[in-house]
Amino acid sequence: MVEPLKKHSFIQKRRGPVVLCIMDGVGYGKYETGDAVKAAMTETLDELAASCPKTALKAHGVAVGLPSDDDMGNSEVGHNAIGCGRVFAQGAKLVGKSIDSGRMFEGETWQKLMNNAKDNDGTLHFIGLLSDGNVHSHVDHLKAMIVKAKEGGVKTVRIHALLDGRDVGEMSALDFFDPTEAFLADISDDNFSARIASGGGRMQITMDRYQANWSIVEKGWATHVLGEGELFASAHEAIVSLRERTEAIDQDLPPFVIADEGVPVGTIEDGDSVILFNFRGDRALEITNAFEAGDEFDKFDRIRVPKVEYAGMMEYDGDLHVPAQYLVTPPAIDRTMAEYLVATGVKQYSISETQKFGHVTYFFNGNKTGKFSEELETYVEVPSDVVPFEQRPAMKCADIADKVIETIQGGEYELIKLNFPNGDMVGHTGVFQAVVCSMEAMDLSIGRIKKAVQEAGGVLILSADHGNSDDMLEHNKKGDLVIKENGKPRAKTSHSLNPVPCIIYDADYKGDYSETLVEGLGISSLAATTINLLGYEAPEDYDKSVLQKK
Repeated sequence: MVEPLKKHSFIQKRRGPVVLCIMDGVGYGKYETGDAVKAAMTETLDELAASCPKTALKAHGVAVGLPSDDDMGNSEVGHNAIGCGRVFAQGAKLVGKSIDSGRMFEGETWQKLMNNAKDNDGTLHFIGLLSDGNVHSHVDHLKAMIVKAKEGGVKTVRIHALLDGRDVGEMSALDFFDPTEAFLADISDDNFSARIASGGGRMQITMDRYQANWSIVEKGWATHVLGEGELFASAHEAIVSLRERTEAIDQDLPPFVIADEGVPVGTIEDGDSVILFNFRGDRALEITNAFEAGDEFDKFDRIRVPKVEYAGMMEYDGDLHVPAQYLVTPPAIDRTMAEYLVATGVKQYSISETQKFGHVTYFFNGNKTGKFSEELETYVEVPSDVVPFEQRPAMKCADIADKVIETIQGGEYELIKLNFPNGDMVGHTGVFQAVVCSMEAMDLSIGRIKKAVQEAGGVLILSADHGNSDDMLEHNKKGDLVIKENGKPRAKTSHSLNPVPCIIYDADYKGDYSETLVEGLGISSLAATTINLLGYEAPEDYDKSVLQKK
């Protein structure tokens, strides 16, 4: 339990609520060309940026707990940092340290899965995203585990490799699959066999989240477990062939199965061991549930449920303790802003659409599913459209804004936190026009919310968890556009390394803090800033607020 917060020494509580608006994937772009935020007509954001206190916040690398400043930020670590007001070592960093030190391989879970495969003359399967994006996984982690499995006496390894194209280049799959297939061929010998067994685009199979579309997981189950799908002799052949036929980018490539003479090389059977080597939780929970749930599982017909030892790279849900077995202990994120506000009696309202609902609840609360108080917290999920996001670039902005405005006018809640997913979810499609549309739709909704905040005498904080829509075209190290064979610039679908906005619209500004905001901070400072604007002192060990005394 945490102690209630103390009243702030110089900032007065406003008569209206504090509205924390997270513009997911909206940063300050480095390049004019390819910046969909700048290209969009965003009258509200432009007006607020010109007239309100503002600063830029770091949202990548060590500022959000990642190994280095070469690592892009992401929604998980971003919302963790915003929600807890401090920086914890995050998934990629923890896994890397565990592998480098050897602690992972000394652990009970690793030993149990290895022994199971050996004792049953079974196969060790790895399922996960094959790239170096370092947002959900890293290919080097996979390779290190395969080496250790061979050293430990496992005879057969099969990889169920998902194409990325979101956290790395949209058509970069062969940059990871070809070297991996070569690595597997090199490490294999008369006593050890390692191969890619199946695959497909991450937005087509396996990696659904927030139960938005269970058919994605069903296709993954059929592909990885049952070996059902179009057969190819190698992953290289599958990727080249499916690209030519579908013209899809990597994340949308259909599923495929690798086979020898028409027989899949890596179905998952009784006695096998399975490791989901993604370390990020949101897109790992559903496929984990399919493996771990018993007869009560009702999301789809699994046809056949093999008796395996299953483990995740990390614990994906600290409340539900999912999965039951994992290789690396995740950060113990405690004393979050929401918990402090509950202890202080502050009513909170959290809302987003399905695609980012868990970000303002689960991730915001330190990877915990449940509420701190049923009485003081309200969660609202607006169902997302189940279509490619470039076809509905506005997403559910208007619906979210409707509910936020109604809540502001109701006067019941002191803190309202919301996430507009557009800049990230549409940004990942690489379709520039759609991203511009998404920014304009978001801006219209922010304009409506701003008006409601003004009438209520509240405060609107505009910020983001990381960049994306601000950097939609690939540039080389010199800053020049990367041009494809057809003469067009290459689309960029991954997050950017750019800083993000922090704009404060204070409708009843009383001159009780400086209009010059502190510079050089990270997005973890948003927690202390929000607490201050609610009229309270932030906990002493929280990262510094952007607000300062005159």
